[in-house]
Formats: sequence, structure tokens, C-alpha cells
Amino acid sequence: MALFEQISEDIKKAMLAKDKVSLEALRGIKKEMLEAKTAKGASGDLTDEAAVKILQKMVKQRRDSAEIYKQQNRPELAENELAEMAVIERYLPKQMTDEELSAALKEIIAEVGATSAKEMGKVMGVASKKLAGKADGRLISEKVKSLLN
Repeated sequence: MALFEQISEDIKKAMLAKDKVSLEALRGIKKEMLEAKTAKGASGDLTDEAAVKILQKMVKQRRDSAEIYKQQNRPELAENELAEMAVIERYLPKQMTDEELSAALKEIIAEVGATSAKEMGKVMGVASKKLAGKADGRLISEKVKSLLN
């Protein structure tokens, strides 16, 4: 529950600092987490792993929205989405560098014994579990594809 409590504390700090962008992003995070805690079938607890998944989903939503706003020539809205995305990313685990990701994926490919692009599914299954939260799924997929080809 540490991540949830950290966000609650940071909401108070953002209020005192009158930081509207951070406050908006943090309130959004807290709302999503509260919904996950109280969802039907939920135990009422929110693990840090579940919280990270929520944060990753929120970052992806912000990135997609910013892209759409850029395509529609609405830079002020895109900037707001990107600013919120930066706030959310502060709570995610450190992302792997390109070199670290390549090395980890080469290990996984060797471990699975994959030799062609036809076996990408096997590699992705293992890679998604091992690298969850450390790298974006789309980036993992692109790297696996390039390494197997």
C-alpha cells in the first residue's frame, strides 16, 4: 500500500505548492487506484504490482491522447497530457535502457530456445512476465521481432 499512501501525501504537497498539473495527475491516479480497490471482486487491498499496472495504463492513455491532439493541431492539449504523463512516470519503476533491454531479451531468447520469428509468442510470454514494469510492451515486442529476424 506504500505507493497509494505516497500518492496521497504528494497530493497534499501539490495542493500546498499550488501545482495544478501535478495535482490533476495525482488525483487521477488516486481515483483509478480507489476504483481498483473497490471494484467488484477486489479484496479491498491494492498491491504495488497492481498499482504499477494502473500507472502504466495511465501513461499509455496520456501518450495516445497527446498523439491524437498533435494530429488534430491542438498543441496546448498535447502539452497538458505530456505534463501529466511526466508526473505519472515518477511513480513507475526505472525503465530499462535500450542496451539493458536487448541483453535481457537475448537471454530470454536463449532460455526459450527460439530461433525464428514464428516463435515470437513463446518469447513474448516469458519476456512480458520478467520485464513487467521495466519496459513498455510495444518496445519489448519490437525488440523481440528485430532480434528474431
